Amino acid sequence: MAEKTFTKNFTRQEPICEEGIEKALEILRTGKLHRYNVDSGEKGEAALLEEEFAAYMGKKYCLACASCGSAIYLALKALGVGPGDKVLCNAFTLAPVPGAIENSGADVELVEITDDYTVDLDDLIRKAAKAKWFLLSHMRGHIVNMDRVMEICRAHDLTLIEDAAHTMGASWDGMKSGAFGKVGCFSTQTYKHINSGEGGLLVTDDPEVISRATIHSGSYMLYDRHTSRPSTEVFEPLKTVVPSYSCRMDNLRAAILRPQLQMLDEQCARWNKRYRILEQGLNRIDGIACPKRDPREAYVGSSIQFSLIGRDEATIQAFLQSCMDLGVELKWFGNKDPVGFTSAYSSWKYIDELPSLPATDRILSTMCDMRVPLTFSEEDCQAIVEIIGSVALEILFD
Repeated sequence: MAEKTFTKNFTRQEPICEEGIEKALEILRTGKLHRYNVDSGEKGEAALLEEEFAAYMGKKYCLACASCGSAIYLALKALGVGPGDKVLCNAFTLAPVPGAIENSGADVELVEITDDYTVDLDDLIRKAAKAKWFLLSHMRGHIVNMDRVMEICRAHDLTLIEDAAHTMGASWDGMKSGAFGKVGCFSTQTYKHINSGEGGLLVTDDPEVISRATIHSGSYMLYDRHTSRPSTEVFEPLKTVVPSYSCRMDNLRAAILRPQLQMLDEQCARWNKRYRILEQGLNRIDGIACPKRDPREAYVGSSIQFSLIGRDEATIQAFLQSCMDLGVELKWFGNKDPVGFTSAYSSWKYIDELPSLPATDRILSTMCDMRVPLTFSEEDCQAIVEIIGSVALEILFD
């Protein structure tokens, strides 16, 4: 057994930058936390964040939401998804994604995944006739071939919604993740790439979609105070027929996020340095494999996944426990019951008819998952690789 023990916390994030703290204190001192509690002519932090994130994404409009899950829900509702509709979604995702579909009243149609942890595009084609919408989750930061996705969506008249919660700052062949679909949805929850505890962002170029989403979010007919929006004339025929769901972001969280957005690309580069150390090290360990990344994918390595090739449940559980005993916290997507932030589609019992997805079952049964917080140094990442390698030698080849 390895002698080293890793002592750092896998959930400890970096502190909010000083500029964000000062701006938050300013908001607290004024008491103007609500996004519409602004003076005449004042934009407010939420409105400014929307302008700045839309510009970062190269999109016309942005809406700041209470969470990414609420952003996805607002996107579905704004696009007209409702009871009796089917929405395609890759089976490897987190519970708030199918939860948003269920909340819209629609039915979830799960699509298989492949060994690189991305959606199986052949299975997507087979199921495309069943739905008009495809909610693509870039789960754990793995981006599928977006050129093929767009070809399939055009050929089968699928409207694409991107769950880019794990890919803020990432891109495919030079185009930002979340910018391909009719709507892109992002997370600012603590373990994502910018941190406000909870929060979400919705982007689109469609004036009616952003108008509907804004009213849905709970604008109290104060949509004129949004500045990342089309003309107020677009809202006029919608304002009394679109219900409010109160899914707004407040000025306090927006104030914390704005300076982080300015640092995002730099932070992404820092994550990737750590990811590459882990990826290269793990791929040198017998019995462990990380998926090969497509050169067109500019990822953000804020977490890492790997497979314990051909191992059974008892061996995997022993491996996970031995790593934990040495301070390395790994999650496993093969658990029969949901654990923390990790769940498999088989636990979403509210889906009327859970499908048989043998490829997804096989892949998830050996998939391990690890956060890569920026509070870890590059030396820490090397130490983690050494611990995992030692445990693998003892457990996987005992």
